[in-house]
Amino acid sequence: MATMRLALPWEARISGEERQRGTRVESSENPSGSFAPSSSEVPAEDAALAAACQAGDLRAYERLYSLHGRRMKNIARNLLGNPIDAEDAVQETFLKVQRGIATFRGQSSFVTWTFRILINTCYDARRSRMRKKEVTSEGTEESPVPEQRAPGAHPYLRLALERALANLTRHQRDVFLLYEVEGFRHAEIAGMLEITETASKNTLFQAKKNLRVMLEPPRNQAAEAR
Repeated sequence: MATMRLALPWEARISGEERQRGTRVESSENPSGSFAPSSSEVPAEDAALAAACQAGDLRAYERLYSLHGRRMKNIARNLLGNPIDAEDAVQETFLKVQRGIATFRGQSSFVTWTFRILINTCYDARRSRMRKKEVTSEGTEESPVPEQRAPGAHPYLRLALERALANLTRHQRDVFLLYEVEGFRHAEIAGMLEITETASKNTLFQAKKNLRVMLEPPRNQAAEAR
């Protein structure tokens, strides 16, 4: 008799695709609304947006924000844990893009370059936050302030997944969030994290394997629940 098995949240979405297409393979085409940093042919709008920003056209930055601001906030919130820090990270990212636009050489898409800056900004924010926590814990006996949580999420499922994600390595957690939560392709993640596509795929595989071990009940408990 088969044992009970926890249906992990990302598996429901993936299983349908795998039944239709087998193992997921990244397309070499650039579908509408996405960008491929490994492609030698940068989308025309992306190139035009980069040129306008390099020319100092503020409307181009507004266009960049209108197209990608919401997704940038979602990524920052996932990486940093709360919407306030996420807002700060996105604002800081746009300042860095504006200050560093002259260094953009078109080796990846302009949007991928922008998201890479966002992720590095989030990394810097996390390191800064950790240093502040270390100073606080050494100098005072204050209790840490709990981070805000998204309303409407199922408390048990969210807590279980948050605990499991917290036990992944930073690299595994970031690749998992970018792929499974934000829907980026491995080519895009590779451009943002400055790794190879193969490394992204391998990291995602290991992240899922570790999450499965942490979230699935032990076999003896599953047998007792039958």
